[in-house]
Amino acid sequence: MAPGPFAGPQAQQAAREVNTASLCRIGQETVQDIVYRTMEIFQLLRNMQLPNGVTYHTGTYQDRLAKLQDHLRQLSILFRKLRLVYDKCNENCGGMDPIPVEQLIPYVEEDGSKDDRAGPPRFASEERREIAEVNKKLKQKNQQLKQIMDQLRNLIWDINAMLAMRN
Repeated sequence: MAPGPFAGPQAQQAAREVNTASLCRIGQETVQDIVYRTMEIFQLLRNMQLPNGVTYHTGTYQDRLAKLQDHLRQLSILFRKLRLVYDKCNENCGGMDPIPVEQLIPYVEEDGSKDDRAGPPRFASEERREIAEVNKKLKQKNQQLKQIMDQLRNLIWDINAMLAMRN
């Protein structure tokens, strides 16, 4: 059988190099396996009877005990695998400078231009407070407008009533 186009040393090197995203995916799958195995262990423990003097089949008990020990061994292996993935991710991300969370959230300035990270970052709580103040002022203005419209309506009503009395 002829070797494929990727059977050379380049393919082996590519197989050894795993990027951080695929490591995270492997870690996620490992955590899911750990949860699944843990659920199986609890299921086995729930179904297992304690040898408290009650007659039980030693074969069934030994079989369940062997399954439990096998699950615990596999769980231990999965935790070691997760630790390796975690260490490798930390090693790959070790040279990266963490970006502050405030810089990851874009916002629009008052003049309509986008944030170019030149000024100090604005926090969401500050923006929320400003929005609350603007809403409060807007409600006050709406209340004033409503009062003016009510006064105009009453004035027009009075004028119409006087015109009706005149005729």
